[in-house]
Amino acid sequence: MPRPRLSTLAAACATAFAASLIGPATGAQAATADHYSGTLSDGATWIADKPARWNGSLLLFSHGFGPTTAADAPSPAARQTLLDAGYALVGSSYDPNGSMWALDSAERDQFATLTAFRRQVGRPTRIISVGQSMGGLVNARIARDGAGRVDGALGMCGLVAGGVDLDNYQLDAEYTLATFFDPADTGGLVNLNSQADAGALADRLTNAVEAAQQTPAGRARIALAAAYLNLTDWAPGRQPPARDDFAGQEEQQYAWLAQGLLGFIVPARWSVEQSAGGNTSWNKGVDYAGLLRKSSHAKQVEALYRHAGVDLRTDLNQLTHGADTVADPAAVTHLKQTSTAGQGLTVPLLDIHTTADQLVPVEQESAFAQRVREAGDSALLRQAYVARQSHCNFTTAEVVAGLHAVEHRLDTGHWDNSATAAELQHSADELGLDGAGFTDYRPHRLSGIR
Repeated sequence: MPRPRLSTLAAACATAFAASLIGPATGAQAATADHYSGTLSDGATWIADKPARWNGSLLLFSHGFGPTTAADAPSPAARQTLLDAGYALVGSSYDPNGSMWALDSAERDQFATLTAFRRQVGRPTRIISVGQSMGGLVNARIARDGAGRVDGALGMCGLVAGGVDLDNYQLDAEYTLATFFDPADTGGLVNLNSQADAGALADRLTNAVEAAQQTPAGRARIALAAAYLNLTDWAPGRQPPARDDFAGQEEQQYAWLAQGLLGFIVPARWSVEQSAGGNTSWNKGVDYAGLLRKSSHAKQVEALYRHAGVDLRTDLNQLTHGADTVADPAAVTHLKQTSTAGQGLTVPLLDIHTTADQLVPVEQESAFAQRVREAGDSALLRQAYVARQSHCNFTTAEVVAGLHAVEHRLDTGHWDNSATAAELQHSADELGLDGAGFTDYRPHRLSGIR
């Protein structure tokens, strides 16, 4: 079966899977809306939709990684439901002349879009920032910097740990795969020449993984790489494996890799390097045994190595001693400046995340929460989880329920129970839309933080 390429998976990253769950309202059920558009000073475009019966609230939507095309809602179904409820929607493309990793311009363009909306459409009584995937990182930065410009924020499947951590844990996984299955590529994992070269590298790594899956030793080493990648062990169309079903866990992690995951994340690295002006990740000095001990998949890896009769300590020592990738300091500094969040919050933020997200691991929420806590702003942050596989795989009901929780916080000055799994589920069920799967959950810590 052919593997999805970058364009396919980028679209999935930028558009929630909820779009296919229910269609937009039609006929008498659909609210009429006026559509607006414009161009910002850097060439970014923006679009907006205002329903005839506007409730005064404006949702500023930040889209995910992919083509720099303006979007103002996470899915067609969510768009129509929100318009029917009286919300106005707005969002920008980000700078179309830059990288698809558009953090250089995204926050600036989103604030400029608000200014354009006020001038051309009207003045809202309340503004709530909404973002998903890479746009969830943009959204978290807006929640940090947006006092006086936005009132609250709702993040979905957000890449909230930031670009530096993302590139580092992905490097750990790619380095592990190359070391054991594709040694010729161990020196070419960073400083990628082009998206095409990155796609070819992803193909070689994926082919190597497919061959390795045929042996117990190969499966153990795939599990090791998956641990460093923070890769979920619950694949689409499957039931979650039992806690002690280590072989089943690896088989489902392999399913993600075989279905094209590397074909997304490796070319995406090229876009990040393009934006930052150089390599932004490093592993020189990393202790790969210590890294594994911090992973929630450590017991799985140890069990599979024992079953395969392979010495785990030898493999970990090989990884540690061979790790010699160094980053471009200027590129790292640039990425930290443009592509990090969690240093503080100035408005209330609710993040929702699926528990089995293959592209933006749910563990990113743990790293983000720790940084917000260290900044002293935990009272402004709430995080909620949906028991489901795949990136940004939310129903429209879950999106609207999350929005209502943020509105409760803004109306009352308190979260109360509005962002608990039970209350979010109740809120979603009352909408009578497409169901919800909120669950009590606490993510493990994120592997790969330097």
